[in-house]
Amino acid sequence: MNSTSIPGSAPSAPPFNDDVWEDLLNYIEEKRVIPIIGPELLKVDTESGPRLLLEWLAEKLAARLNVNAAPLPRPLTLNDVVCSYLTNHGRREEAYTRLRTIMREAAFAPPLPLRQLAEITDFNLYVSTTFDPLLEQAINQVRFGGNPNTEVIAYAPNRVADLPVERDDLQRPVVYHLLGRLSASPTYVISDEDMLEFVCALQSEHLTPEKLFHALEHNHLLVIGSDFSNWLARLFLRMTKRRRLSDPREVGEILADSHSLTDVRLVSFLQQVSVRTRMFAGAEDFVAELHRRWTARHATAAPAAGSSPPMRFLPPAREMPEHAVFISYAREDLPAVQQLKAGLDAAGLVTWFDQDRLESGDDYDRKIRQNIARCSYFVPIVSATTQRRLEAYFRREWSYAVDRTRAMADGAVFILPVCIDDTGEADAVAPEKFKAMHFARLPGGAPTPEFVRRLQDLFNARRA
Repeated sequence: MNSTSIPGSAPSAPPFNDDVWEDLLNYIEEKRVIPIIGPELLKVDTESGPRLLLEWLAEKLAARLNVNAAPLPRPLTLNDVVCSYLTNHGRREEAYTRLRTIMREAAFAPPLPLRQLAEITDFNLYVSTTFDPLLEQAINQVRFGGNPNTEVIAYAPNRVADLPVERDDLQRPVVYHLLGRLSASPTYVISDEDMLEFVCALQSEHLTPEKLFHALEHNHLLVIGSDFSNWLARLFLRMTKRRRLSDPREVGEILADSHSLTDVRLVSFLQQVSVRTRMFAGAEDFVAELHRRWTARHATAAPAAGSSPPMRFLPPAREMPEHAVFISYAREDLPAVQQLKAGLDAAGLVTWFDQDRLESGDDYDRKIRQNIARCSYFVPIVSATTQRRLEAYFRREWSYAVDRTRAMADGAVFILPVCIDDTGEADAVAPEKFKAMHFARLPGGAPTPEFVRRLQDLFNARRA
């Protein structure tokens, strides 16, 4: 393991041993850890070999803005380029739109460390301190076969965006760009002045994303690959914990980067006031070791030979794919719906349901009606919950499905009712059109081989 001792008169950082790794893995499995990703993990393949993305971007931006980079310090930074450009009376806004063009033209693949973090499926919230799209691309690639199912949220001082729900209630992985997201507008950090504005705004009572900061305050943090300076690192930790760092607290942080452990004053400060903070030398090495240990632990928990592996639920895409099976359900039955989707996904069947359950607004209603009009099959979930709820949005979905059948030939199969408990067909509080059909009995939402085969046969018949 990387040593956590440093030269000089400052006290040594606590050792990063097997017990620390074991504790970290336990916290991760309990979903009590949030990774905060910095630029040291963004090593991309360029025409001149592997480079850190922000250094490469600084060189490209200097060329696009006709900035003479020769007198500027090395390695070149975006801040140096922007400051030089503004000194020569350049327009600040041009730097942002040029960066967006450069990134779009480069089309970099997500680096290995980001893919390794994406494979740790116990993470459902990632905070990025960079503006690039590589992290969400890595998650989409690893978990969703490239489909854009990761939710992406970006903060800006003039537009406060928060988590849609509390962190524990997130149904899909979220990448939160704390310092803004790549755009043609000046709404992300590329200069020291931008950083100052963002940090001041994030500490403002009226501009703080409350759900996000509540999650940061009450969870362990992995600050990986940060390029924060000494005082910015201190300020960032204080800002996320929202209390004096010396106050007793149950959660801690790990700083894993190339420079923090060599900063004698930072190590000394943290040792004196923040005993829950640990440090690790090297961002990529930290991610590689974390990934190795997490993978090894989950490999030992693999199912025995001959048994079926647990089905993995992947959240539905934001937009319904073509030829999908539309699942209509009551909010309380979501766990069973997730189980059903996981089983049908494993069988190669495309499914979709509305996970956010907005249940209001003309635009939302129009979207649902359009999806029911173009889905391949409609699966209403009947349960004790739907028996109790005599007025709910799912009943409107059921009505839209019945309306579609009015234009279908007799005997055409479109609606496939599923009952997830012991609710009787005759007693079901459902349209007569449903009750005239056979209810598939799938306790808890687990699809039976017969139900899967029926759907597969129906799709095969459509293709014939």
